[in-house]
Amino acid sequence: MEYAIQTFGCKVNQYESAVISEGMIKKGFTKADNPKLAEIVIINSCSVTEQSDKKACQLIRKLKNNNQDCIIALCGCFPQAFKDEAEKSGADIIIGTENKDKLPDIIYNYVQSSQKDVYSDISELTDRLCFNDMPLSDMGKTRAFIKIEDGCDRYCAYCIIPYTRGNVRSRTLDNIIKETEYQVSCGHKEMVLVGINLSLYGSDIGLRLADAVHTVCKVPGVERVRLSSLEPELITEEDIKRLSEEPKLCPHFHLALQSGCEATLKRMNRHYTPDEYYSITENLRRYFPDCSITTDVMVGFAGETDNEFEESLAFCKKVGFAAMHVFTYSVRSGTAAAERKDFIAPETAATRYKRMSELAAEMKTEYFKGMIGKTRQVLIQKRESESYANGLTPEYVPVRIYNCDAKKHDILTIKVTSAQKNEFCVGETEKAL
Repeated sequence: MEYAIQTFGCKVNQYESAVISEGMIKKGFTKADNPKLAEIVIINSCSVTEQSDKKACQLIRKLKNNNQDCIIALCGCFPQAFKDEAEKSGADIIIGTENKDKLPDIIYNYVQSSQKDVYSDISELTDRLCFNDMPLSDMGKTRAFIKIEDGCDRYCAYCIIPYTRGNVRSRTLDNIIKETEYQVSCGHKEMVLVGINLSLYGSDIGLRLADAVHTVCKVPGVERVRLSSLEPELITEEDIKRLSEEPKLCPHFHLALQSGCEATLKRMNRHYTPDEYYSITENLRRYFPDCSITTDVMVGFAGETDNEFEESLAFCKKVGFAAMHVFTYSVRSGTAAAERKDFIAPETAATRYKRMSELAAEMKTEYFKGMIGKTRQVLIQKRESESYANGLTPEYVPVRIYNCDAKKHDILTIKVTSAQKNEFCVGETEKAL
């Protein structure tokens, strides 16, 4: 039987989907060339927003309308947070965020069974005491994602994730080494460390994030290590200093901000002030000259006044981000913020989104222009055509290289010659590694 996987949400979900996919192949299933013709569809869901839940349900209805006999397995944060709604979705198999690695076995047994009732098994969060080491898997991407942490205990007012992922659990260094060695054997040169709250890595086992970074960098064959999104209040100057001692660590830090206004941050139950955040960015730039700092910024959070938005906008200008992911607050049932009554009018939120996005585009363009004339090592991701290849600098700047014969996984030393606004830079090859 042929299967397909639809993944919503974060890099952790992408990592877990790759593990599930490899497990399906080991059980004798075949990955469908055309997902629309798959007999089994696995939906690895996200529940950050209610819209994510709706998209999952819409996909299930569409799949069932096209093929009533299609077996649909729904897993992840949506059923973990909203079990009753998930069981009404029309999915045949439903599990939460735990035991995703067992899903291929569950699907295999379901297919073999003559009983076709809905299978639902969602573990309670209280059962999650340690990191669940999933089987090794090659994601098939240029860069390897390595999940080293799960869970979050920060309980931001707008976020459902602590209720769907449970407490912080960290992967042991020995298991991280095994995964890294495997990814190197698959041809990967850049390792991306991912987690639900990556900054909290090691807090449950007496380690720090820098310990994981140094461990991965020591594995033969690793050329670059990158960190996914970080929570700012958990990164101390000592952490930054230790990280700076590792030359293989990419100088790109995605430091989630959400708002540059102190009053808004308090309502969000974020655990830092703008001044504290700014101090972290200054430390990063002190220890990592020319690093890129990117972020997430939310506009229109409940109670956000015009003055608070202007304060947030001004703070973003002050920091000078290389890139910003701007999004509008949406109510997430089950969170503390959902109980508020002071929601922002949609048209006001839309105006703020437009202004913040315009600033984001301006800063990204300026950062790209600042790369012109610099020499960087670029990891080739893929060839878009015979005339050029696309890759990433350590700072996570996309670079297009013309007239080169580079292939996926190659690392080229290039000189940036121009910038195409905020889309990508153009570089010339100097030599290949």
